Amino acid sequence: MRITSLWNDNWVFTKEGNSSPITLPHTWNAQDGQNGEGSYYRGTCVYSKEFMRPILEEGQRCYVEFRAVNASCTVTLNGHDLISHDGGYSTFRADLTDHLADRNELKVTVSNEPNDKVYPQRADFTFYGGIYRDVYLLIVNASHFDLDYYGGNGLMVTPTLQEGNATIEVKAFTAGSADKVRLSIDGYGEQELVVEHKDGAGIATGTISIPHPHLWNGLEDPYLYRITATLLDHGKECDRIFDKFGIREFSVDPEKGFFLNGRSYPLHGVSRHQDRAGVGNALTKEMHEEDLELILSMGANSIRLAHYQHDQYFYDLCDEKGLIVWAEIPYITVHMDGGRDNTVSQMKELITQNYDHASIICWALSNEITLKGVTEDLLENHRLLNDLVHEMDPNRYSAMANLFLLETDSPLVTLPDIRGYNLYYGWYVGEVEDNDKWFDDFHRDHPDVAIGLTEYGADSSIALQSPKPKKGDYTEGYQALYHEHMLEMFETRPYIWGTYLWNMFEFAAAGRNEAGDPGKNHKGVITFDRKQKKDAYYIYKAWWSDEPFVHLCGRRYHDRIEQETEIKVYSNQDHVTLWVDGKERETKQGSHVFIFHIPITGTHKIKVVSGDCADEMEICKTETPNPAYFASAEEVHNWFDTPKDDFDAAEGTFSINNTIAEISEVPEGKALVDKMMAEMKANTAGGMGEGVSLSPAMLAMIARQPLKKLLVQGGVDLDSEKAKQLNAALNRIKRVKQ
Repeated sequence: MRITSLWNDNWVFTKEGNSSPITLPHTWNAQDGQNGEGSYYRGTCVYSKEFMRPILEEGQRCYVEFRAVNASCTVTLNGHDLISHDGGYSTFRADLTDHLADRNELKVTVSNEPNDKVYPQRADFTFYGGIYRDVYLLIVNASHFDLDYYGGNGLMVTPTLQEGNATIEVKAFTAGSADKVRLSIDGYGEQELVVEHKDGAGIATGTISIPHPHLWNGLEDPYLYRITATLLDHGKECDRIFDKFGIREFSVDPEKGFFLNGRSYPLHGVSRHQDRAGVGNALTKEMHEEDLELILSMGANSIRLAHYQHDQYFYDLCDEKGLIVWAEIPYITVHMDGGRDNTVSQMKELITQNYDHASIICWALSNEITLKGVTEDLLENHRLLNDLVHEMDPNRYSAMANLFLLETDSPLVTLPDIRGYNLYYGWYVGEVEDNDKWFDDFHRDHPDVAIGLTEYGADSSIALQSPKPKKGDYTEGYQALYHEHMLEMFETRPYIWGTYLWNMFEFAAAGRNEAGDPGKNHKGVITFDRKQKKDAYYIYKAWWSDEPFVHLCGRRYHDRIEQETEIKVYSNQDHVTLWVDGKERETKQGSHVFIFHIPITGTHKIKVVSGDCADEMEICKTETPNPAYFASAEEVHNWFDTPKDDFDAAEGTFSINNTIAEISEVPEGKALVDKMMAEMKANTAGGMGEGVSLSPAMLAMIARQPLKKLLVQGGVDLDSEKAKQLNAALNRIKRVKQ
């Protein structure tokens, strides 16, 4: 029978000729992939392991199983090439048997170098190199459940419901001469399936009926059945595997949203990247568990596992806890004409390896793939993937996350079964209210299309604070205001089948240098190290969680220069009482957000109470702003001043008070605007915006804005020399006479 051993110990890692002993999981970019220097080591390294010949009985096979190696690798044993694998997020195996010696050396040559065939190559996250998930040694009999087909476990379980009863279709894939598969599902007895052999492979199919099944019902009751499959070779048991599955049905209605087991079940989701501070992507099981518990604590019931296949252990946790999962491959940002085969192989691996997970509702084809436009090759690649999803798994949806620059009449929009848009109105462009209009317009124009919001968010650093937060300032306060609005927007639009906050956690993005804290994307509502929850986390908890709580916002905004300050409270209770310096001050009724205003003169103890829930903080009146609250020192001097609003313009000329459209009416003005826009795009999201063509609708929205508004969004202080010089340049440009 099968023997499985964890094989993480006693490896040697070699980079640029320097070797060191390590224990897996391991990445060579845990530090330089997060330090914000703009580049990190993307090259080739070698992992090696010496070991004695395993004890094998006659006919047994010996495999090594890698749960993920990023991004491309070649495996050799004693100098013999065994397997090459392209794709950094999925399981694959190599058969060691035929080249085993008494003493052995296994080498895994790993590369995360840039290339033009393996996804991802351009994206707003760090591509950590290494063997960053667990490795196992497997010993199996000559007849065993197939270990060579796209990294799967050899078992595919498909439950369907009809008239209150469940039919469980099972497919088992085998290698060797075995002739039967014995199945057992919890207490429902045993059934033997006959293995049919064709072209050197075996497959057994059959069904088991479960009357009045216990349904997998999301967070409320994530019930899982256990299945045992035993492989028989002419009566002799030769292999056995175990799995879990859930019985459920789901659907998406273009008007009413998501349904689970026939009832409305709005998806309140978050997105998750798999890395964390100081560790990179080499997470332990305990770290995966902590991530899931934090997500559950906020009240989310769905997760978008972006932008690649995640650890099997995390999918298991989602099954067990009842979270709905969006799963996807890393076909992202920019289409590569030479990458089609890789998208197909990664999709086959994703589906094959995760087919039995009750939590997964869809297989996503791509994410923001149209950054550089739509080509016929890109369209054909998506048609191929869409057909592949339906062929491999007709019981789940195909899906796609569209870049907010993609026109809504693009053929990509209606290709998959369900789709979402990644909208960043209120952060990168436009105002937060533009999200409302976008959805209203889309639903009016496409009433039969199921639409979700697959990304939205605003960056913030917990160090940056302000009594007057505004778009583009990276303060904790603006991020909270942004999400307050988004939650209100969701409440009145039930047709949005799912929403996915970007992001649950801060994550590494080596190209970014923002908020005085380079090397990461700051949109997470929890810090990169998982130590601190930002205020925005608690507005979601107020809307989504049933766990009673009150939270005082602004606890990191300790030093306050204003005479009267705002005290904001998030809670899922219907009333809160404010106490100041031990004295009860005021009680307010309401929901989710409670705002008080109090005068401050010194150091004050602030407390808020609702029933058994309480929270406390301290604030202090100061005469000068705390420079730690600013991304750069030059902002401090005018932080509490009214921003300069009147920019002189000689008669018949322009100033930065004019709109983009007005300035662009003359060639000199358009050249100036184009140059500024190119600079801003090059600096957006760590350079992700460079070279992007904006849609006519997007350009029209931008054109309506005053230039000074765009400058502020780009981080330009209106009292800075840069703003003054730009205004002076506009003063020299003559307007067209009407």
